[in-house]
Amino acid sequence: MTKAAAVCSLVLGLGFGLPGSYGAWHYARHGQVWTFFGFPTYGDGPFDRWGIPTSTALLLGFVAVCAAEIVVGVLLWRGAMIAPWLALALLPLELVFWTGFGLPFGPLLGLARTGLVVAILVLGD
Repeated sequence: MTKAAAVCSLVLGLGFGLPGSYGAWHYARHGQVWTFFGFPTYGDGPFDRWGIPTSTALLLGFVAVCAAEIVVGVLLWRGAMIAPWLALALLPLELVFWTGFGLPFGPLLGLARTGLVVAILVLGD
């Protein structure tokens, strides 16, 4: 279960962090949200509707959360005792960004990882 939770964390961190890094660079350079296959990557979502415009700082905040997710994934993979607790502590920040940017796959993988982490804490690995 720990390895599966680690894979979820690594997929989340890399899957959103790498494009988020490019998106932050693109926004800083061009002043507009990067589009991929005609879809805005990190804009035109709930954040915008809530009055929180996309900015380089917002994107870099998300990239920092993704980097923390990668660290959690590595710690889970190595079996660090603190890793499940860090995964749970990181979840509220992730949820804010996933929801705010309208990223549907984040909550799905996050739910899977959280279920595995709770099972690890309750049952052991």
